[in-house]
Amino acid sequence: MNTWTLGEPAAALPAATAATIGFFDGVHEGHRHLMHIVSQEAMQRGLTSLAITFDRHPREVVAEGWQPLLLTTLQAKLRLIEQAGMDYCCVLPFSQQMAAMTARQFMHDVLKEQLHVKCLVIGYDHHFGHDRTAGFEQYCQYGREMGIDVVQGDMLGVQGRPVSSSEVRRLLSEGDVEAAADCLGRPYELSGTVGEGEHEGRRIGFPTANILPDDPRLVVPLAGAYIATARTASDTADRPAMVNIGTRPTYGSHDQTIEVHIASFSGNLYGQRLTVAFRRRLRNEQRFSSPEALRRQLMSDLSAAEAYFKTHTGAFCSIHQP
Repeated sequence: MNTWTLGEPAAALPAATAATIGFFDGVHEGHRHLMHIVSQEAMQRGLTSLAITFDRHPREVVAEGWQPLLLTTLQAKLRLIEQAGMDYCCVLPFSQQMAAMTARQFMHDVLKEQLHVKCLVIGYDHHFGHDRTAGFEQYCQYGREMGIDVVQGDMLGVQGRPVSSSEVRRLLSEGDVEAAADCLGRPYELSGTVGEGEHEGRRIGFPTANILPDDPRLVVPLAGAYIATARTASDTADRPAMVNIGTRPTYGSHDQTIEVHIASFSGNLYGQRLTVAFRRRLRNEQRFSSPEALRRQLMSDLSAAEAYFKTHTGAFCSIHQP
């Protein structure tokens, strides 16, 4: 996939595109469905498929001081858009000037003149431009004036719920990582750098890697224990793992940590990047009467995790440190 930021030189910019536009946080099943429609329209019309996204959430610009909770970093989002089958992706630097554009101005100045859009696929509930009252009928009218055919995508639901980035965030905030995975079409992932911890896990036989997320705005699931998989930058396959999110109340801590116990791993991960994929929630965060009581609970969690991997891989997999 060719990716560029608007305003920078783009090699071999397509002369005519079928496009869709959005922030696409998480690139969930609804986004992928929309991009599939774009790919079909492009193929039928002899056009190049194009996803148009933003370098930041537009609300960050129009609502001073607002900070988003994110499902993906920009780089992760671009990888997922490529996996969705788009030929090109253009990242728009969202500014006050862009925020002030009407829908008509945006369609003419950006979509038509700069991105050569001939077919625009609009999400069923998507709006753009300063005049937020403009909707699909207005977009169709503007498109007819400019030679852009506007097509409306239909809503995609998963297991009776509409798929949206806000719904995925809500599910993660409740710890329902399995329902979130249904909406995303994959397990929710967090990536970050492994930092120094207090080594309390090692003292009770459960060494952990403490992840510092790539972006502090990334959504962290509800505090508790989870079955997960993990991979380092050099891994070719995911490793079974357990994750604990919380403040480590047994040790009197108050700062949230993301601690990962990885299958049969004995190397040094400090300073390396680690990606964790959440598979199933085991239990709430809790305070134990002693480190030994915590160790017993972790052994119970371990048994549940091993049973999960046996069911989902067809084979027993020990995730305890040798």
